[in-house]
Amino acid sequence: MLVLITYDVNVETAEGRKRLRHIAKICVNHGQRVQNSVFECKVDQAMLVKLRALLEAEMNPETDSLRFYHLGSNWHGKIEHLGAKASYDPEGPLIV
Repeated sequence: MLVLITYDVNVETAEGRKRLRHIAKICVNHGQRVQNSVFECKVDQAMLVKLRALLEAEMNPETDSLRFYHLGSNWHGKIEHLGAKASYDPEGPLIV
């Protein structure tokens, strides 16, 4: 399934900036960055549970927010991209 994860981390403190780096790293390890704080993650249900737990443990619920948009397995045709930074195919080869 494809899940869109977005986050907003308060970076007014050093701890907030550290949380932002950690949350971004977790997301980079599980998906593709499509905008600064937006990731498309192709995961199964078990991996989504693990990913959500990792992110939830890192965030501060008093100052930060996470949003999960469940696009499901039939996500083709639900994503439209306009403008800079050409889109990618989540099912295509991953080149590192």
